[in-house]
Amino acid sequence: MSALATLGNGCFWCTEAVLEQVKGVERVVPGYSGGHVPDPSYEAVCTGTTGHAEVAQVTFDPAVLPYRDLLGIFFATHDPTTKDRQGNDVGPQYRSVIFWHDEAQRREAEALIAELERERVFPAPVVTELAPFERFWPAERYHHEYFRRNPRQPYCAFVVAPKVAKFRRQFADRLRTP
Repeated sequence: MSALATLGNGCFWCTEAVLEQVKGVERVVPGYSGGHVPDPSYEAVCTGTTGHAEVAQVTFDPAVLPYRDLLGIFFATHDPTTKDRQGNDVGPQYRSVIFWHDEAQRREAEALIAELERERVFPAPVVTELAPFERFWPAERYHHEYFRRNPRQPYCAFVVAPKVAKFRRQFADRLRTP
């Protein structure tokens, strides 16, 4: 039985490029969540005024990839200590956020954040927002599979590719087999 997770950790091109390689992930869809504007466009979200975050909605098999393990990958592949920023991407649309789908997901996320803080895994406090999932708006089609289709685009070559390479080294045991 599949489950859903909705995660924002910066640019959704990076998030999708990493998570689509994880064993147990069935589907990753880039989009927008957490805002007050219905059916937002990429251009509107980029203004930082819609309240939306760029997110990936992940369909996964919890028997293969437990939610806590998915969150472990989420936290390891971005900086959850910077508010409204990932690298050069600045604004609330790039915030670190977990939109939980049920109480079990909320509790699991809270417990993992508490553990990360207790163990001082990061040099600064975790600022990842936890919010109940309300609505997901898929991104425009040209954003889907963006890294795979545009590996030579400068942002992909200099930001996404190194992040994917780091993920592949750090989580080699979690990679989906071709």
